[in-house]
Amino acid sequence: MVDFEFKENYKFEDLVEIMKILRAPGGCPWDAEQTHESIKKSFIEETYEVIEAINKNDNGLLCEELGDCLLQVVFHAEIEREKGSFDIDNVTDGICKKLIERHPHVFGDVKVSGSGDVLDNWDTIKRKSKGQKTQGSAMEKIPKELPALMRAQKIQEKARKDGFDWDDISGAYEALSCEVNELKQAAQSDDVEQIENELGDVLFSCVNIARFLNVDAEQALTVSNDKFIKRYLIVEKLAAERSINMKETSIDKLDELWKEAKEKLESN
Repeated sequence: MVDFEFKENYKFEDLVEIMKILRAPGGCPWDAEQTHESIKKSFIEETYEVIEAINKNDNGLLCEELGDCLLQVVFHAEIEREKGSFDIDNVTDGICKKLIERHPHVFGDVKVSGSGDVLDNWDTIKRKSKGQKTQGSAMEKIPKELPALMRAQKIQEKARKDGFDWDDISGAYEALSCEVNELKQAAQSDDVEQIENELGDVLFSCVNIARFLNVDAEQALTVSNDKFIKRYLIVEKLAAERSINMKETSIDKLDELWKEAKEKLESN
């Protein structure tokens, strides 16, 4: 039994201490073996579970999942503390200083007229602090690990700030039409790389339209994914009720079931 004070309620510093105990000799063998690389996917999973809790509007679940995310922060910080690189206090110090620096309208004498000015100031200060002299250099710093649709939207936003953008959405629609035609032409060849490139251009153009419509492309696709699953489940149910073998029936018949499933969902 380790030397540990059990409490009715624990605070942040208790989490930090528990993590130290788990990683220390005599603690948990599994926790002690972990590295940044071995647990990095857990960070992503926990983040998405927070988003799931928000989407479900489940405050109890949100509280739990935020704790799991916080654990990941403390875990990574503890790994570095053991190396003598930095600790959780350095992490906290860094984010506090960043928030103070990037809110000069709160902690300084800068005047803003609304959230638009706040975001512009944030971007300017961020580029200066990171030595990004141009929007192009800022684009290069957008992590490639982000979901591709999200990354595309961030890239386009930075291009927009340099004036590299259509005057209105009509230009974005025309660009999408051109890219679709180029994809059709590429699809007639056997050049997989060209087809991939043209498909990527189509998706990038779709993101452009989403941006003009003030829609988050990543969220829009997530909604469509969920919508497809809901419709498909109804199609399966209808097929089963009518003794239709989905693998053997025609696509025209399946399309009829699909349209019927769509009508059922829209009527609810």
